[in-house]
Amino acid sequence: MKNLFLTLALFLVSTLVSAQTTTEVIRLSEPVQETAMFEVFGEDVDVRSLTPVSLSSIIESEGESNHVVLKTSVAEVCAKKGCFFIAQDGDYTARITFKDYGFFIPTDSQGKEVLLIGDFSVATLSEEKAKHYAEDAGKDPDTITGEQKEYSIIATSVVVPKTK
Repeated sequence: MKNLFLTLALFLVSTLVSAQTTTEVIRLSEPVQETAMFEVFGEDVDVRSLTPVSLSSIIESEGESNHVVLKTSVAEVCAKKGCFFIAQDGDYTARITFKDYGFFIPTDSQGKEVLLIGDFSVATLSEEKAKHYAEDAGKDPDTITGEQKEYSIIATSVVVPKTK
């Protein structure tokens, strides 16, 4: 009886330890450029030649120039495959997708400061589409009512640092 109890206790402890492993990082795209400091996804880019602006300055100007170079924080990443992320600068957010659905970023990019090149736009989402996006992001879609204004960027390149 004592051995059975000890075996059961060891089984429970090993199960708890294995359940605490980190979630798997999904990388469906390989970087087109890699250094010790960063990886570039999408089109190759000369990082040294870029002069980024903030998301807040782009949104406040309502995208006077729709082609942008942006430095921003990754607030959320699609956990399924890294097919979009939410950029955040203070109270401002924008949905970042990738040109022609041609590349993705690693799913562990949340919290990192990234540099991206892309085209900015402002759209009005139907309630249905806004609820779908909320669901994809793991949020409660029932909190969405009516049409929603959305800022978005279709990125051609995203530079992701290797550390936070």
